[in-house]
Amino acid sequence: MLSPGTLSGALAAGVAITLVASIVVVRRLSEPERRWREIAGERLVLGVPWGTLVVIAFVLCVYLFVQDGISDFSDPVTIPYRSWSYFYPLGMLTGSFSHASSGHLISNLAGTVVAAPLAEYAWGHYPHDGNDDSRGSGLRTRLRTDPWLRALVVFPAVVIGIGLLTSLFSLGPVIGFSGVVFAFVAFAIVHYPIVTLVATIGVQGVLTTVYSALRTPIHVYVAEPSPPTAPSWAGIAIQGHALGFVIGLVLGIALLERRGKRPDPLAVWVAILVYAISRGLHQIYWFGEGNSFYLFQGPGVAIVAVLALVITVALTGSDRPVVPRRLSRRLARLRNGSEPVDRPLEIATRAIDRWSGSDAEAGPSASDRTPQGRVDRIAALAGRYRNDRSTRVSGVRRRGAAFVGVLLVLAVLAGMAIPVNVLALDGTAHSPESAIEIEDYTIEYAEDVENELVSDFGIEDLSDGLEASGVIVASEDRNIWMEAVTAQHLGFVGTETVTVGGPGWRETVHVERAGWEPVGNDPVYQVRMGESSDPEDVVFESDASQANVRVDDRIVTVVSEGGEFGLEVRENESDVVERAPIPGPDETTDAASLEFEREDDAVYAVSDGTVVTVATEETYN
Repeated sequence: MLSPGTLSGALAAGVAITLVASIVVVRRLSEPERRWREIAGERLVLGVPWGTLVVIAFVLCVYLFVQDGISDFSDPVTIPYRSWSYFYPLGMLTGSFSHASSGHLISNLAGTVVAAPLAEYAWGHYPHDGNDDSRGSGLRTRLRTDPWLRALVVFPAVVIGIGLLTSLFSLGPVIGFSGVVFAFVAFAIVHYPIVTLVATIGVQGVLTTVYSALRTPIHVYVAEPSPPTAPSWAGIAIQGHALGFVIGLVLGIALLERRGKRPDPLAVWVAILVYAISRGLHQIYWFGEGNSFYLFQGPGVAIVAVLALVITVALTGSDRPVVPRRLSRRLARLRNGSEPVDRPLEIATRAIDRWSGSDAEAGPSASDRTPQGRVDRIAALAGRYRNDRSTRVSGVRRRGAAFVGVLLVLAVLAGMAIPVNVLALDGTAHSPESAIEIEDYTIEYAEDVENELVSDFGIEDLSDGLEASGVIVASEDRNIWMEAVTAQHLGFVGTETVTVGGPGWRETVHVERAGWEPVGNDPVYQVRMGESSDPEDVVFESDASQANVRVDDRIVTVVSEGGEFGLEVRENESDVVERAPIPGPDETTDAASLEFEREDDAVYAVSDGTVVTVATEETYN
């Protein structure tokens, strides 16, 4: 009988063979006029997107060797490699090239594999249509014209530059390559709208599905409760994605303008609108009190629709003036208080007629009074009028105005992040006596404290009352403050780990929660933290909680004190309290004439033959 590992390997091999055989058969059936390699070879050296391969290798190296993913591929070091602020250069340099998990990495690499080759092909390893001047031997000329340098140096350098821009001007501690992936898509979509749309929405999904099928041919899913989590859109850096997308659009529009090309307006508009909405660029959100979030999807869709229209006009609009000439003349008349003049030649003729009756010093020279001189003077005045007119509103062209609008959108997206990224976060602990210090990191458990990360965004009306509860990681040196594990999540899973570190080192802190839940009331729990896998130090104890039952007119309360759980018993409306520890498994204890028995994960109060459940032990998933 085959072992599960052998069976999975055989199934994965079967999936791979099926896909390869399908490609071979379809390739034999199809007879394209031109081979894919021939088409790719027109723009790429040997038909290979070398720049994309270099970028993928770079991102993988950051994950494996900078984030130490090579030690644990599924659990890299992430906290120090987020773009926390301008006061923490390491995070700013690595934020766009680091990833939060292996799944995060694979998702972004799949997007890169699909979109980056399209962008690289649009740009090309060879000077476009031979328009670039290939003369000269300087490095600048070689970078512009040498195919291998364009493939292995220029393209990766531009990609890294875009990554740094998205990191520097992203809102909040962003991590991930997705901003650059959005730039790839935007750059490609202005050149090949429908092809890019199909590739990024369809082919990318196929790639991730095939990867999942090869990795886990048979996936067993067991329906079980899940921890309370924020909605998926609340964990996405929408502003960072939009920033990368608009950067790619600006670069793509500039390249098309230089090459004098115009894409199909309808295809561009449809592709941008469909892609932006399908990838959630309309999901503008903010945080509410407790576990609530605000999603402004209506305004978001409207903004995306307007942006798609402006981009389409910037790409395909005409060079006609924004303001019609007739309206421009009326505006000029109102501004100058003069009568409208239809033709520049009329202006020149009137001026010369006036000069004819004036003295020589005030009017034109003697040569200008001759017929030829008068003609030359008329031409000069007409040219001056045309130059003056070009500076007016009527000189603003539609395509140029739309491109300025795109630049303004880029400026707004980038500008909103600057005030946030210059703020200094407070790295001091709320409970220094129970906090764990590792190098410059402070790890502690706290509840109902100010969420410094959101509060420091500077939006007072929306940030008031926002609190954090859970494992908090802070570093004043790195300008870091993070709610690494929420109290709700820990209350569901029971145990969790938090990894901190830096280049060349990592340390893991283990967190455990244990508690008892009085009947009909909130649980009483303890949180332990330490660097060992079985932490002993209690860093947090919740308040006492009363069971919603009475036994012989007595009230039972579950308490936690000094790292031990106990039961307090008092008579109704009496201040006399007796305490007893919660009994161990299959043991008993007593307090105030009540006997407490423990069976499995429940504690029962026994009195005169009456047995009542007073508390149950917390269980975790």
